Amino acid sequence: MQLTTNNLSSESSPYLLQHAQNPVHWQAWSDEVFDQAKKQNKLVLISIGYSACHWCHVMEHECFEDFEVAEYMNKHFVNIKVDREERPDVDQIYMDAVQLMTQQGGWPLNCFATADGRPIYGGTYFPKKKWMDVMKAIVKTAEREPIRIEEYAQKLSKGIQQNGIILNNNMDFEADELLLQKNISQWEREFDWENGGLKRAPKFPLPNHLSYLFAYGAKTNNDNVLKYLELSLHKMAMGGIYDQIGGGFSRYAVDEIWKVPHFEKMLYDNGQLLGLYANAFKHFKNPYYKEICSGIIHWLKEEMVDESGGFYSALDADSEGEEGKYYCWSKKELEKLLKKDFQWVSDYYNVNPKGFWEEEKYILLKTETDPAFIKNKKWDMPTFQKKKASILKTLNTERDKKIKPALDNKMISSWNAIMLKGLCEAYPIYKDKNLLALILKNATWIVEEQTKNNLLLHCKTNNKNIAGFLEDYALVIDALISVYQITFEEKWLEHAKKLTEKSLALFLDKESKLMFFTSKETSLIARKMEVYDSVIPSSNSVMATNLFHLGHFYRNEEWLKNAKQMIKNMQDQMNKYAPGYSNWAMLMLHVVYGVEEVCVIGEKAKKHLGSFSSEYHPSRILCGGEKPTLPIAEYKIKNNKTIMYKCIKGSCLAPIELK
Repeated sequence: MQLTTNNLSSESSPYLLQHAQNPVHWQAWSDEVFDQAKKQNKLVLISIGYSACHWCHVMEHECFEDFEVAEYMNKHFVNIKVDREERPDVDQIYMDAVQLMTQQGGWPLNCFATADGRPIYGGTYFPKKKWMDVMKAIVKTAEREPIRIEEYAQKLSKGIQQNGIILNNNMDFEADELLLQKNISQWEREFDWENGGLKRAPKFPLPNHLSYLFAYGAKTNNDNVLKYLELSLHKMAMGGIYDQIGGGFSRYAVDEIWKVPHFEKMLYDNGQLLGLYANAFKHFKNPYYKEICSGIIHWLKEEMVDESGGFYSALDADSEGEEGKYYCWSKKELEKLLKKDFQWVSDYYNVNPKGFWEEEKYILLKTETDPAFIKNKKWDMPTFQKKKASILKTLNTERDKKIKPALDNKMISSWNAIMLKGLCEAYPIYKDKNLLALILKNATWIVEEQTKNNLLLHCKTNNKNIAGFLEDYALVIDALISVYQITFEEKWLEHAKKLTEKSLALFLDKESKLMFFTSKETSLIARKMEVYDSVIPSSNSVMATNLFHLGHFYRNEEWLKNAKQMIKNMQDQMNKYAPGYSNWAMLMLHVVYGVEEVCVIGEKAKKHLGSFSSEYHPSRILCGGEKPTLPIAEYKIKNNKTIMYKCIKGSCLAPIELK
């Protein structure tokens, strides 16, 4: 029997199209599909994943490509496929449901619901037999005990609506250094002092966690935290989670030592890690960190840039139906390819028991720094760098002959913004005009192409536009502030200001001063507040930081007050589990120590901009130009001289003339 095209064939999401040939009668999310379920008196299956998800592919092969499974699904359910990256709002609702039911989550996410979308049961990956058993049990319960199904749907929906809603905190609160120290003490108990990162497997880089620890360590001169940060950065970059040949990081490592990656490469991970390593280079001056930045940028330019200026979303973990096949090597193929260079390359990249993965496959990784390696080989650095460049060219050329992992070519506003900010943080260490051109082209694409009727889009595909969520507005605003600070072009900050005003109108909960993830027009069963800082910082913590920074730029006391109320409302959560609120902690750091406002004004302002932006100051904001018009620059001298002004918490140092 041949697979037949289902209703996903007209979609443009790579993930949905992957399922377009399944015998399951999949449909894309829409109000019409739920109307259909009501008319047919059927339960709904909502299956959520993304194109780069390995276990999504496994379940598709074991279950959704199986005709026995498909026949049962088609008979008893209305089946909906959702790309979580297209519809994070839908994913958020049903992930909450599954986590409330099972205390765990992940993808693929499979949730059974009533015809109006209220969940009744769910889980993640199911092998065929388990999946059949689950479906039959649900159908049996629905037929024999419909009242039980309805009662449970009501109860679970109420739990989803209440889960994550933060109330206004009217208690007196003053952020202070002791509170920050207490949170760090919580965090330190989870430090892995052998391998970096946190004491667990699988191991995620969690760049916004490390960014906060970096900021705290630098601001308070905490050597212990800074040593831990350097250890983590070093171990991640040396491990298999970093692509030693093509650059860029995989999403996570399945082990505790960063060796075996889950090979998918995500734009949002690499954008954040680019900024983290760039700032680490500024502070520690370790050339290895700059090398890692160069690798990420190389990967971005080679694989992820659309001619429009937008960036693609992800590269799959699998190729030719096998996880990691594109990235791994056998000893035989390396010996044949490298010939006389094989021995030293195998020593350098550990084509030995340390790099062995499974079957005949090796993951290239490092266990020595370059200086230590060449010392043992008795080489000089220029000779080694020449040898290494030649080998990388050879290995990349050979790897390009393989079938590449599938590309998810969606261009998502929030993820583009994350990479845009990372590029802005990296630009001062290169001062390369081509890199600046890449930055400005992407920023222009976001502002001009991802906007419709003065509203930001989440993503734009061939046949539909998906309206922006709070994460899109928050992260784009954050990125545009960064673009302003490396260019002193006020148009970027003005656009950030307009998007902020729009965000407040669309998402603000006037009582708590926090923001909903979706606008008032949502048709979902609940409006959620995203406050937990995970792999990507929460949209509320980013928005609070935006209000705090823009409040300084525009001298907007209401926005500053709003930001402080938002963080005030999060105190209980932060005290319970500090690592889950890292970006909130970053904002608290700014509040406690104050923002350092540096304004450079005069005809040579842009000339001096580079020297300030190439330094790492986690609580510094930069402004200036020849004749800036921003309120932060009001009352400051604007003449032929170039003057630097520095203020912290309303206290200003004497102006300094710059030559």
